Amino acid sequence: MAPPDAILGITEAFTKDKNPNKVNLGVGVYRDDNAKPWVLPSVIEAEKRIFSQCMNKEYTTIIGMREFYNKAIELALGDDSDILKEKRYTSSQCLGGTGALRVGGAFLGLFWRGERLVHIPIPSWPNHRSIFMHSGFKIATYSYYDPKTLGLTTQGLFDALNKMPEKSIVLLHACAHNPTGCDPTKEQWCEISHIIRCRKLYPFFDMAYQGFATGDTDDDALAVRLFANDGHTFCLAQSFSKNMGLYGERVGALTIICSSAEEAKRVASNVKTLIRPMYSNPPVHGARIAIEIFKDNELYKIWMEDLKTMANRTIGMRQELREKLIELGSKQSWEHITNQIGMFCYTGLKLEQVARLTNEFSIYLTKDGRIAMVGVTSKNVGYVAECIHNVTKE
Repeated sequence: MAPPDAILGITEAFTKDKNPNKVNLGVGVYRDDNAKPWVLPSVIEAEKRIFSQCMNKEYTTIIGMREFYNKAIELALGDDSDILKEKRYTSSQCLGGTGALRVGGAFLGLFWRGERLVHIPIPSWPNHRSIFMHSGFKIATYSYYDPKTLGLTTQGLFDALNKMPEKSIVLLHACAHNPTGCDPTKEQWCEISHIIRCRKLYPFFDMAYQGFATGDTDDDALAVRLFANDGHTFCLAQSFSKNMGLYGERVGALTIICSSAEEAKRVASNVKTLIRPMYSNPPVHGARIAIEIFKDNELYKIWMEDLKTMANRTIGMRQELREKLIELGSKQSWEHITNQIGMFCYTGLKLEQVARLTNEFSIYLTKDGRIAMVGVTSKNVGYVAECIHNVTKE
């Protein structure tokens, strides 16, 4: 028997718990201030328009709906990107961000001629390791997070990049690093780009939170656009699960940035040969929702406001949780709660403290101390802070 999935196991335990004060901080799915799933107003309106058109349910192409993946990469790179003008890319609609990573991994697994190593940060989303292992790569890790400072280990990261074998692949979180919430600054991204070019490494960006992190899609695309402007070729996996709330619709895109338009055509032809036996073609409904939002100025503006709503609530809960802990008289520094960004907070809680939170107070989180900030609400933040204070006070 294979071991159960760690995240899904948390939800199962939470569901069985009879404590009326229980809080699920394990799963990275946005919740409103009533701890309920939130369907974005822009998505609701887009679906109404789609239903009114009585569209058929025919297959789409192997690489999906052109209107979707063209707009997806435009959102990532900006509509003035030289890469788009010169057509030095190929994009495909995929099954969420996971599917985009998997197709990209499969492509590199077949055609990569460099070191067959994928370097992932410590820590990283656990699925990254499995995806690239299944694609035929060996996995190495690089320094990213410093548990002593509860932040980015800047010099450790630079040193690790400088020691990587040339022509190996490096996995980068574009924004809102999962699970730590620690992102490099613009200056640090510039140095990362410089080192990767000098070391002849190949970047693979995972961008799951564009617009969700800060509420601004341009700000959250900083790293990807910087690398594009610096002349890198790279893979980019995009997900619209978080920023459009299309979790169960599985809406994502893979883009491979190439050295020329001719190379892009060759790459596109081979991506198709990988997708065809894998799942044949992607689903249409979620992509239609995204297209409707992208193509209509009114809906697009509503979506921008939806992003700000989600980002601002999450940022606000970070501030309130930190303030509550200070009010309770905690002697620890909780600055990292507000310094970090995105859906998750890497609290710095130890394994035994996490166990106490769950066993004594019915607060569910991952064993590494990561909490989903989207599960914190104005109604439970006091309880969450009190419980964290109880397990951390000396």
